[in-house]
Amino acid sequence: MKVLHVCAEFFPLLKTGGLADVVAALPPAQRQHGADARVLVPGFPAIINQLADKQKVTTLNTFAGEVTLFYCLYNDTPLYLIEAPHLYQREGSPYHDGYNNAYQDNYRRFGLLGFIAAELARGCDPLWQADIVHAHDWHAALACAYLAAYGYPARCMFTIHNIAYQGLFSPHHIHELWLPPEFYNVDGMEFFGQLSFMKAGLFYADHTNAVSPTYAKEILNPHYAYGLDGLLNRLNHEQRLSGILNGIDTEVWSPSSDALIAQKYSERSVKNKVKTNWLCNNPSALHNKRINRSLLLLAE
Repeated sequence: MKVLHVCAEFFPLLKTGGLADVVAALPPAQRQHGADARVLVPGFPAIINQLADKQKVTTLNTFAGEVTLFYCLYNDTPLYLIEAPHLYQREGSPYHDGYNNAYQDNYRRFGLLGFIAAELARGCDPLWQADIVHAHDWHAALACAYLAAYGYPARCMFTIHNIAYQGLFSPHHIHELWLPPEFYNVDGMEFFGQLSFMKAGLFYADHTNAVSPTYAKEILNPHYAYGLDGLLNRLNHEQRLSGILNGIDTEVWSPSSDALIAQKYSERSVKNKVKTNWLCNNPSALHNKRINRSLLLLAE
C-alpha cells in the first residue's frame, strides 16, 4: 500500500505546532508495518535548505506557474518537495510575513500543495503512485477536492489537527485554482460566502479523523465546531468520522533521556518531575544552588 502524507510542516525541519511531530512520526511507523509511506511538503526555506541529494522527479505546469518536484530521503523517510520559489521562498512563518499578516496568496500557495498531491496520485512520478492520500489540516485539504474533481483513483483521508484554522478565501479564486465552479456550493467548499479549504477536506475525503476520540466528539458540538458542526454530524452519522489518539515518538521525546530538561524522570521516578515542572515555570532560578538543593530534597 502506497500512502502519501500531505502537510505544511515536518519535524525537525519546520515546526510551528504538533502537526509537524505527527507527520514526522506516522510515516516511519506505517513503514514498519509494510506500507510505502511518503511525505509531500512545500519547499519552504527551512525545509529545502536543509536537504541534500535531492533528485528531480518532474516539472509541472500548474495554475501557480511552472514548478519542480524533487525527491529525497530524510532520516529514512521519503520526502517529495515542491520547488516554487515565487510562492515559498519568503521570510516569516510558513503562513505569515514578518508582521504576522497572512500572505494574501495563501490560497494559491496551499492550493498548489493539494494539486501536486493529486498529481502524485495520478502518477506524475513514473516510479511511484499513491494509493491513499492523507491530507493534514486545511493547508493540504484541497488534495481531497482535486482527487474528486479529476476522478483520480486514490482514496483520501483527511485529518483535523485544529478545526479553528480553516483556510477561508474569496470564492472568485475557485477558477484560478482549476476547480469546477460547482464545487462552490453548500454541498462542497462554500462556507458563509467564502471558500473553505477545511470544508473541502471534510466534504470530499473518503474518511475524516480527528487527533483523539475525545476531540472527534467535541467537534460535533456547535460550540467547538466553528460553524462546521452540521457537516461533521453528517459525517459521523455516515460513519466517516473517527478519532485516533495522537502519540509521541519516545525515541525523540522521552523525559528519561531528554537533555533539555532540568531533571530526567520516568515512570519509576515520577517525583523528579517536581523539579522539572517548577523550573519550567521559574527559569531564572535554574542556577540558584539553594533552590535547586531544596527541589532535590522535595523530589526524594
